Amino acid sequence: MNKQNNFLIALIALVLWSCSKEKVSEKKMEISTIDNKKLVVYQVFTRLFGNTNTTNKPWGTLEENGVGKFNDFTDKALSEIKDLGVTHIWYTGVPHHNVIRDYTKYGISNDDPDVVKGRAGSPYAVKDYYNVNPDLAVNVENRLQEFEALIERSHKADLKVIIDIVPNHVARNYQSLTNPKGTKDFGADDDKTVAYNVNNNFYYVPNTSFEVPEFLNGYKPLGGESHPLSDGNFDENPAKWTGNGSRSPKPSFYDWYETVKVNYGISPDGKKDFDELPAGFENEDYKKHFNFWKDKTVPNSWIKFRDIALYWIAKGVDGFRYDMAEMVPVEFWSYMNSAIKMENSDAFLLAEVYNPKEYRNYIKLGKMDYLYDKVQLYDTIKNVMQGKGLTDHIPPIQEDLKDIEDHMLHFLENHDEQRIASPEFAGNALKGKPAMVVSATISTAPTMVYFGQEFGEDGSEKAGFGSPSRTSIFDYVGVPSLQRWVNDKSFDGGQSTKEEADLRDFYKRLLNFTINSDALMGKYADIHQYNRENTEWYNEKVLSFVRYSENEKLIVISNFNAENTYGFELALPENITQKWNLKEGKYQFKDQLYNEFSSTLVVKDKKAKIRIDIKPLQSFILQLQ
Repeated sequence: MNKQNNFLIALIALVLWSCSKEKVSEKKMEISTIDNKKLVVYQVFTRLFGNTNTTNKPWGTLEENGVGKFNDFTDKALSEIKDLGVTHIWYTGVPHHNVIRDYTKYGISNDDPDVVKGRAGSPYAVKDYYNVNPDLAVNVENRLQEFEALIERSHKADLKVIIDIVPNHVARNYQSLTNPKGTKDFGADDDKTVAYNVNNNFYYVPNTSFEVPEFLNGYKPLGGESHPLSDGNFDENPAKWTGNGSRSPKPSFYDWYETVKVNYGISPDGKKDFDELPAGFENEDYKKHFNFWKDKTVPNSWIKFRDIALYWIAKGVDGFRYDMAEMVPVEFWSYMNSAIKMENSDAFLLAEVYNPKEYRNYIKLGKMDYLYDKVQLYDTIKNVMQGKGLTDHIPPIQEDLKDIEDHMLHFLENHDEQRIASPEFAGNALKGKPAMVVSATISTAPTMVYFGQEFGEDGSEKAGFGSPSRTSIFDYVGVPSLQRWVNDKSFDGGQSTKEEADLRDFYKRLLNFTINSDALMGKYADIHQYNRENTEWYNEKVLSFVRYSENEKLIVISNFNAENTYGFELALPENITQKWNLKEGKYQFKDQLYNEFSSTLVVKDKKAKIRIDIKPLQSFILQLQ
């Protein structure tokens, strides 16, 4: 699902900027990462990674367009991903979701195209949380075992494994075939005669049947192809509330009509039928949160999702990405995440949350490790990349988030966002280079890269459901730039263009530097505003800041302009030279990305300046030698 909350980032940033009284903003960053190193997440859409079929017929079948398998993630493939500078791999689309393909001989019921988006189905309409997508297995009967083997191979490659949990909604036809003993399906014990009961898993429209939405804009399931179940009907009586909260028995085409909303014990009028956390609990650790819930009665849906998470933790999964976490009460997250942490204290818990006013609640009360930094950093950098915004808007974001910056995961692409190289975004993958340097080095937060981003994939394939610019998550499709690197499953870039190989080399250099840098887990100071006020030729298309620790001192500078080279004497404020213990004299700095640029910082009369000549879309990570 493409779920965006658009905020007036530039306006917010300017207000924050004008309110800032200090020329240099320095903040001590808390450390919450394994081994005090930066983390890098590689998000891969699992069914697309190993697909070497290049047909790309709109609405094509699996046989026509191909599909990748768990087994395509070979030791070689995983080694190459690891060597890119990756610490965690997020296998997107693993839990068994709706898919238009006949697997009835394996006991799997057919799914109705009227309530499935695309032919391969949305990974966010999960049908069975205790098994995996049958498309991804070579032997469907052993699909779970094939995924367990992938977990083992990933760990062997020193990669932590993340999968999705979608707590807000499930597929309309949820049915688990492999529930552990004593586990019941969602809705199995619901009282369907009432709209709401605290222990119902769903909300209902009593005595009313569900109706398929009216399809708009010429849309037809499967592109209009004939299918025995594609008849404009879906048997659901009584109707359930739709995943995005629509209470209508006939949701809109723009609603999440393929899903139903899960009930967490909040009545239709907003009353919470569960205990709330005591005052001050935002300062307590996960153990205290776990103990708080031990003797409490909680809604049935809470227990079901906790058991699902612990099931996958027991299989070796190292963490979860939670879809639309803010649509679920924060108290549930306290209950869920504390239970997970009791089993694996290093579990990586990432949430999709778009409301900045709720960030601290979901981190401190909900015990999330990381949240998407979407509506502030991502949206602002995107505007700069598109030429609509100024780099002046970036430093205030770090100031605003300074108490939680280590919890804000940074990205430039994911499955919901447009590809950088798409005309709808930047139209040029190289415009992502300065943005990526800033995103990966400005804080201690983890960095995320979406598969194909490192090759400049443009998402232009017309797969079926939805429109180009985002690589389809709904249909069987190939990813051309990735396929050239996969090179008939040699995973060696044998068919990559020079431009693709060069871009991947950039990502590899950058990401490997970040996961090994001591300074990037240390302190941050903005020097952009200082240079805007004091340095000739320095401008709003350039961004600079410093990162430092006791052992490493860095000056990071990026040029977002795709046309102009800039030359100037970059200045360090006096308080930085004091903290770095720089006396009068000369100090050599060398770029760590390509080791081709070096310059001398001259400290004289309490002023420090270093000559910078920076080309279009170029960045330097200058390290004190």
